[in-house]
Amino acid sequence: MARYTSDSKERVREAVDMVDLVAARTELRRSGPGSYQGLCPFHDERTPSFSINPAEKVYYCFGCQASGDAFTFVQETEGVDFKRALELLADRYRVALEVEDEDPRQARARERRERLVGLLERAAGFYERYLWDSAEAGPAREYLAGRGLGEEVLRQFRIGFSPGAWDRLVGASRRQGFGEGELLEAGLAQRSRRGGLIDRFRARIMFPLADGRGRVLGFGARATAPEQRPKYLNSADGAVYHKGRHLYAAHLARAAASRAGEVIVCEGYTDVLALHQAGLANAVGLMGTALTSEQVAELGRMASRVELALDADSAGQQAMLRAEEMARERKLDLRVVPLPEGSDPADLVQREGAEGMGARVQSSVPFVRFQVERALERGELDSAEGRDRALAELRPILVSLRPSVTRDELVRLVADRLSLSESLIESLVRGALVEPGGRGAVLRAADRRAQTERLFLGLCLALPEVGERRLAEIEPEEHFTSPLLRRAALHLREHLRSPRWGVPAEDSELEALMAELSVRASAEAVTPERLEVEATQLELARVDRAISAAQAAGEGDIAALATRRAKVKVDLDRAMDRAMEALPEG
Repeated sequence: MARYTSDSKERVREAVDMVDLVAARTELRRSGPGSYQGLCPFHDERTPSFSINPAEKVYYCFGCQASGDAFTFVQETEGVDFKRALELLADRYRVALEVEDEDPRQARARERRERLVGLLERAAGFYERYLWDSAEAGPAREYLAGRGLGEEVLRQFRIGFSPGAWDRLVGASRRQGFGEGELLEAGLAQRSRRGGLIDRFRARIMFPLADGRGRVLGFGARATAPEQRPKYLNSADGAVYHKGRHLYAAHLARAAASRAGEVIVCEGYTDVLALHQAGLANAVGLMGTALTSEQVAELGRMASRVELALDADSAGQQAMLRAEEMARERKLDLRVVPLPEGSDPADLVQREGAEGMGARVQSSVPFVRFQVERALERGELDSAEGRDRALAELRPILVSLRPSVTRDELVRLVADRLSLSESLIESLVRGALVEPGGRGAVLRAADRRAQTERLFLGLCLALPEVGERRLAEIEPEEHFTSPLLRRAALHLREHLRSPRWGVPAEDSELEALMAELSVRASAEAVTPERLEVEATQLELARVDRAISAAQAAGEGDIAALATRRAKVKVDLDRAMDRAMEALPEG
């Protein structure tokens, strides 16, 4: 596969007219001296929240948090990979692409990986044919039909069957020119007790596991006989497949998730197939792994709302709690689809049909409601002690909620189940709000810190002359509480005037943040005085954390820190006065 030179890519980037490119998908209007705004092409909305910075050639949606550059925009709107997006843009803006001369070692490594991916693709085709053409796969076809899965969806997902013989795939692959090392690296073979090579997957239903481009990287394999162990056998981590990086069927669900503005998450492969067959083509699966931060990031790129349709057992509920922790950082709208205990989505599609399952998704509840109902269901509410324990678990949940209809409904629900008045619940919650060590105070403080840190970086971008000096004065490890924002501060020290340059290819979080900050910087009305205020706020927060740490450890020069805090507070008051004076009259 041809690899284009970096110079070619940059010439394409320079040639792109970002307004022209985006205007083909949504109507734009000027919203400031350096930005344009329009309806977001990635989610349904009535009020424009999608902004572009033509100078930096980046976009950011304040509604669904979609962000990126011209290449990302084409990838997401056209459903293509980076290479194809580069080619489309080069053709549109008449830029000739040049192929680069690779380092021989890199070329060999790339070619090796491409051979392994080709081997996995051939294996997927082999298993597919065996499912439909062999008598041995008859019970597997019956099992899949018994789960309500038709041939059309099975072929769409390329479901297959591995022969029960010891080395059918090994033999076929060798005849096609693949060696022992490649079969082992691809995870398709293993050593027998005698040292020979045998198939890793035998007499199993095969579910190809693909990346976002649809390339087969590995397999999930389900046993067909009760005595087979384990029930599910996945490809091991290796040269191509890495567990936890991908979501099952993401390449098939991406377009539907973008149109719907939501993505449905299941646990099992057959659950995903059943939902797609039922018309819910925005469903993906966890591939038998605990939810990872990489998978949550992928969900966030697919849609801003995540519907968890996980089994109603303890493992499924634990997965939901892990998802909530990671989704909160990415500001995803996390909801839970109510499933009867002991049932999975595939069962429900069979029992209730497509409409029934669709109605369950439509009746999903905010994650916070799931948390409250879960705490009430687990609590021993027949005794005063049990109600006290339930209330102790519920208070931090209610504290974290802003005033809203949802919060009022949950207060009424808790009051009813605990046999207490709503006013008493409210007073207990208000008491929690003023507790210095309460979770609500911690959450609000964390939110304020993150806002201050992001605003500071955005203002540095908007005022690079002052921003360079301010960035040089701070210590990222001490002034920033988030690993992402620490990386951003270090990156901007070197690339403040070209924030998109030098972002590591694998750091999608940093790339998205640079796009967001660039758009914010172009839309903000800024003054050096305002940047001074935020820089001083940053230092005040650092000193406060240092004081708290010293108090908790019972050591450190707390008196010196308190003196420093008093000085910074005076500096902040003066900076705010100067910022007010700098505001334009009227």
